[in-house]
Amino acid sequence: MGRRVAVPFPPRRIVSLVPSQTELLFDLGLGEKVVGVTKFCIHPAEARTKTTVIGGTKNFDFEKIVALKPDLIIGNKEENYQAGIDQLAANYPVWLSDISNLTEALDMIRRVGFVAGAKERAEAMAAEIDASFAALATGETTVSAAYFIWRKPYMGAATGTFIDDMLRRAGFTNVFAGQARYPEITAEQLAAAAPRRILLSSEPYPFSEKHIAEFQAICPTAKIEIVDGELFSWYGSRLLKSAAYLSQLR
Repeated sequence: MGRRVAVPFPPRRIVSLVPSQTELLFDLGLGEKVVGVTKFCIHPAEARTKTTVIGGTKNFDFEKIVALKPDLIIGNKEENYQAGIDQLAANYPVWLSDISNLTEALDMIRRVGFVAGAKERAEAMAAEIDASFAALATGETTVSAAYFIWRKPYMGAATGTFIDDMLRRAGFTNVFAGQARYPEITAEQLAAAAPRRILLSSEPYPFSEKHIAEFQAICPTAKIEIVDGELFSWYGSRLLKSAAYLSQLR
């Protein structure tokens, strides 16, 4: 982000404002240092039971955060909101990530490990993730695909998103490449794009089997399936499972 953040080392009271980075902290063995998380930090299960829930990713409970006396707050440019981050940064060290591809995710893992006091574990984790994706050879043949994150209105993941990078690594060509990062897509636009595969994410909108017929009516020849949104969009330690999952989708 180009911001200089001075952090007491090692930090002892961490507030995490991002679900995937919360999971990362726990998987790096730093769970005892985490004192606050968001209501969306569902992994691991103890993240919300052993810490204080400080609101959502885009609506912080500042009084709760003040009471926690954090010496490090970890957030993300896309998942959090600027006004809230600015307010926190006026009083606390706030470290922000900005992630749109695997390379940046691996850099984040290493940096969080270094900043929070688990450098060697983070290096090993990043190396393992990197190797798993290196083995995910897709060849030259790609399959056209559309990935949806929302319904009413339909919203897809396009160029510049972490999901788009995952699609490419899985061997898909994003039919909405070149559009805004999360464009609204009409039924007519989807029909015209005619993707061979339509991937309906389990989050943030909870697509389920009942929605498949809705999309099948728009693209009768497409193969449509529900996919694990966490394994496509969580850019922390969950990436340890992503490459194997993506290889099964081809």
